[in-house]
Amino acid sequence: MSEQPEAPSIPYEQAREELVAVVGKLEAGGTTLEESLALWERGEELAAICQQWLDGARARLQRAASGDDGADDET
Repeated sequence: MSEQPEAPSIPYEQAREELVAVVGKLEAGGTTLEESLALWERGEELAAICQQWLDGARARLQRAASGDDGADDET
């Protein structure tokens, strides 16, 4: 029984946009230590979601590329 990785909970674009916003808030400063820690933790979660999407896309491309061997010879 091979386990498939669970799909990320939000779309890549949404995770990326939220991550950009989180980084912007952290860079702007003016937050309490608790707020900064919460933003950092959310940023880590979002970065992991983005990486999961990118890893999945890379795997799909590799599978597609390996399945193309000889397909163009029939033209």
